[in-house]
Amino acid sequence: MPKSFVEMLSDAEQALLSLLRANGRASTAELARQLGVSRTTVQSRIERLEQRGIIRGYGVRLAPDYEQGLVRAHVLLTVTPKLADRVVRSLQALPPVRTLHSVSGNFDMIVIVDAPSIRDLDTLLDQIGAMDGVERTASSIILSTRIDR
Repeated sequence: MPKSFVEMLSDAEQALLSLLRANGRASTAELARQLGVSRTTVQSRIERLEQRGIIRGYGVRLAPDYEQGLVRAHVLLTVTPKLADRVVRSLQALPPVRTLHSVSGNFDMIVIVDAPSIRDLDTLLDQIGAMDGVERTASSIILSTRIDR
């Protein structure tokens, strides 16, 4: 049985990933300084993590002032099992969809969305609810984010 990625990572690799999660644009020199190793060591560890598929890419973290202007919500979906792939493709095509999780429990999926206004969120929720394969939705507006790693 294969080991999980977490079990396969060394403490040094986990420390590097932690720094990259905090600032994916940190320079190799800055990472090396924080880790107490050479820049070459940091670069080779990053390359190894990319080659192993552990690091799949780098993203953008938006400024809190910008994000505060957005209305974010969790949308829970119950979907027709045979149409789940179609629902995923339809959600993927919507720019306001930030994250899609397949989950166990009373719902099949949790979608994280953001919109510039309540009106836009309402329209988006209607659009999601009308998708072929979506049987039921429930949504909750996110009031604040207490931890974001």
